[in-house]
Amino acid sequence: MSVIIDGKELAKKIRGNLKIECKELKSKGIKSKLAVIMVGKDPASKVYVRNKSRACEDVGIEYEEHLLDDKTTQKQLIDLIKQLNEDKTVNGILLQSPIPSNLDISEAFRTIIPEKDVDGFNPVNVGKLVLNQDTFVSCTPYGIMKMFEEYNIDLTGKNVVILGRSNIVGKPLIHCCLNRNATVTTCHSKTQNIEQITSKADVLISAIGKAHFVTEDIVKEGAVIIDVGINRLDNGEITGDVDFENVKEKASYITPVPGGVGPMTIAMLMNNVIKATKRQNGMID
Repeated sequence: MSVIIDGKELAKKIRGNLKIECKELKSKGIKSKLAVIMVGKDPASKVYVRNKSRACEDVGIEYEEHLLDDKTTQKQLIDLIKQLNEDKTVNGILLQSPIPSNLDISEAFRTIIPEKDVDGFNPVNVGKLVLNQDTFVSCTPYGIMKMFEEYNIDLTGKNVVILGRSNIVGKPLIHCCLNRNATVTTCHSKTQNIEQITSKADVLISAIGKAHFVTEDIVKEGAVIIDVGINRLDNGEITGDVDFENVKEKASYITPVPGGVGPMTIAMLMNNVIKATKRQNGMID
């Protein structure tokens, strides 16, 4: 029987510590503020933005929301980001994805200055991650790394297999794991013989968005299983990429969905906002 990695409980612990830090900052006259931009009316994005707002309220971070409609132009989006870059009361800027396809999200991420890029998507911060320098790390990979720390899962020399190569999760995870001295293999839609690769993984991280893709027959006995997937079944149930009930009998550690990686993503966003606030006030080199 595997150990269930409780992301919800760990996120609660992290947010509790951040709440104390936020109070200490306020006692010194320093307020922390996150500005969130959402373009369009994507239903999932609305849920994520609402959860981020609630987390800010819980921790004590001021929250500023900018809701833009589907007709927003690239120039309007870039101008808003530049305005927030210049606003000294704003410590972190987050552009909720996805955005309408007629807009260039890469340019938008480049426009958010690295010092306020709490999502870790500016190329400067991505480059620092690759070079193993202190930076803002994309929140989901960062949350996964914190899970490994909390449960004393050492990646040194381990064979880590990542399913998915997105800019938001898969690619940053590669470098997070390399920086922890793991041997990393990435599988994607063009990879052949995936089952042969996953069956040799000491640590398997799935972020492909396919319900129950990871079954017990493609998992190594005693592997650590991290499920990043969030999939809605026809009956409305939320499930991950992993066939949890069967795989948990074979894994040494496993994350559930919900209650695993999801809460950690938001907790690490809060962590990055506090870090940005401290850095901008000369409290971190």
